[in-house]
Amino acid sequence: MDRRIRRDVRVDGVVQGVGFRPYVHALATRLELAGRVGNDVAGVFVEVEGAPEAVGEFLTALQRDAPPLARIEHVRVTEAAPSGAARFEIAPSDAAGVRNTLVSADSATCADCVRELFDPADRRYRYPFVNCTNCGPRFTIVRDIPYDRPLTTMAGFDMCGPCRAEYDDPGDRRFHAQPTCCPDCGPRLSLAAAADPLADAVRRLRNGEVLAVKGLGGYHLAVAAFHPIAAATLRARKHREDKPFAVMTADVDQARQLCFVDGESLSDLTGHRRPIVLMPRRDGTPIAAAVAPGNRYLGVMLPYTPLHHLLLRDLGEPIVLTSGNLSEEPIAYRDAAPLAGIADAVLDHDRPIHIRTDDSVVRAGALLRRSRGYAPEPVTLTRRCRRPVLACGAELKNTFCLAKDSRAFVSHHIGDLENMQTYRSFTEGVEHFSRLFEITPQVVAHDLHPEYLSTKYALGLDGVELVGVQHHHAHIASCLADNREPGPVIGVAFDGTGYGTDGTIWGGEFLIASLHGFERIGHLAPVPMPGGAAAIRQPWRMAAAYLGDTVESWRPEWNAVVAMAAKGVNSPVTSSAGRLFDAAAALLGVRDEINYEGQAAVELEQLADPGVADGYPVRVDELIVQGVDLLHGIVADRAAGIEPPVIAARFHNGVAAAILAGCRQARDRSGLDTVALSGGVFQNVLLTTRAVNLLANNGFRVLTHRRVPTNDGGISLGQAAIAGA
Repeated sequence: MDRRIRRDVRVDGVVQGVGFRPYVHALATRLELAGRVGNDVAGVFVEVEGAPEAVGEFLTALQRDAPPLARIEHVRVTEAAPSGAARFEIAPSDAAGVRNTLVSADSATCADCVRELFDPADRRYRYPFVNCTNCGPRFTIVRDIPYDRPLTTMAGFDMCGPCRAEYDDPGDRRFHAQPTCCPDCGPRLSLAAAADPLADAVRRLRNGEVLAVKGLGGYHLAVAAFHPIAAATLRARKHREDKPFAVMTADVDQARQLCFVDGESLSDLTGHRRPIVLMPRRDGTPIAAAVAPGNRYLGVMLPYTPLHHLLLRDLGEPIVLTSGNLSEEPIAYRDAAPLAGIADAVLDHDRPIHIRTDDSVVRAGALLRRSRGYAPEPVTLTRRCRRPVLACGAELKNTFCLAKDSRAFVSHHIGDLENMQTYRSFTEGVEHFSRLFEITPQVVAHDLHPEYLSTKYALGLDGVELVGVQHHHAHIASCLADNREPGPVIGVAFDGTGYGTDGTIWGGEFLIASLHGFERIGHLAPVPMPGGAAAIRQPWRMAAAYLGDTVESWRPEWNAVVAMAAKGVNSPVTSSAGRLFDAAAALLGVRDEINYEGQAAVELEQLADPGVADGYPVRVDELIVQGVDLLHGIVADRAAGIEPPVIAARFHNGVAAAILAGCRQARDRSGLDTVALSGGVFQNVLLTTRAVNLLANNGFRVLTHRRVPTNDGGISLGQAAIAGA
């Protein structure tokens, strides 16, 4: 009799809802092995027995050939006595025990499903909800774990006979694919009084109407991107003055007609996450002026649901697809009622969305907003958390983070916590993540700013240990955690606003930082912010604060604001790099007033000529950066008639040189040669590229963000890493 062995296998990671059980079943069957595979609250368990050679090949192939959406973290193998099983089967899921499983992010429609969608001979031809084990909704439909249909929002749709046969067939692509459905048993589209909702939606878009469209994680607002009146109408109704809209194109060729698509952008565009990708736009395209007014970049994404594929194919041109919300409110997801004053009609469907999830945004390979397609996949920490942690994040671009052991679950993008609707989205998200991953926080980390709603939430919790984390320390810790580094490093944290330990507003900081603490060793020379928050909305005020009466005023209020700053009346002191960029933008005539956060700095970067190599000199004495030197350079060049793109580039190069000078002084003081760059200012690709190159050429190892945003969307990860350590 041939010798028979058995191995029990535990697989941890993103292994539910990604076709892992069918894959294991097919692999074991091919190798003529017996046993079973199943889901439980900890992940996937496998019991496999048979010939030693076949078991060995099974264990080797298990990770090597895993499904494309699987993310295996650990595989543990133990010996066991053979049970004499005669075949390999999929076991019923087990919901008992301590939860330790992961939930897959939503994934764009795969190539196989797209082929079915447009195949007239297929029974799912033009069905807007086609999906399989390799694609479709995941996180947005999961109510609880283990990931099985009764615990998703598909529970209300009973599978028909043919779908059930596919679901039960180990050789089928839909074997145990929980959202499996078809036109006979699945969700349906609707549009008021329309016999053919899709055809009516396309007709309305062609006619210039504003359409609300229910997607994976919420409602979008859509108009034909080449229709100038429709785009302007959407902008007016949404009360969104200048901030660009995203555009969805049918395919890569259409995207290339609008933008310059490099290799990195192509990879992001076509990958299964399908974020909005910011790319340089081409001149002379028929995109309506109101889509991205005055912006040299365009945010483009490809279809990621079957409904998008159908809409884009039938319309024959790109569409604007922007979050379905009123300005500053979270995306609508339960119904389209909040959009009644914006949309002319709603292309709806009856598959409920359990958790709202906005689109992710990427530029030059770096995440600016981490949401659909990425959340809730965890970030692995280098230091295990001693106790479960909740990190409440910042005020703007809020995310929260729940961490247990070595996993940090950074949430989807919540938004700016400046109204009750967004705050409610925050609290509901925390409750959902806590339940989903069975994490009961014992330590709660929060920003030091006492007026942030995220801080007030933390302070209102009972029975937990509170840890206040300085904003810029959290930025650098986020970069460390993102790169799986413990520190210490030289941290350069440049952003708009952060509450300092001295009660002033920080934002241009040089730190020596690790996960265990930090020392502020340098910063931008502080200046007043005349009018407080008004100085953020009106960048010319920062120019006045920096330069006073040394330049000729160009606004009637200039002298009054200079006097206000000099006397310190309603003029809090700041070391903010963001405010320095604002002052530069105002001096160059880029923008005196802004309509969205960071607008002046964004437009200043777009103005800059990347071919200019020289920069303005700036004094860095004892790690205090005299930002005013850069502004004097602008004033002198403007008086000499130098072109604005050259001036903007010299300013950027001067900031990069100041970062290098500060880091060299920090290295001399500390002996450290690793630099971590973090903060919203480093969303600026021109500045970041120049700074990284200068630092690398001067012997520094440079860490930047890869898995979470460098802006405040990454703050919660840094808070969690600090509190956990």
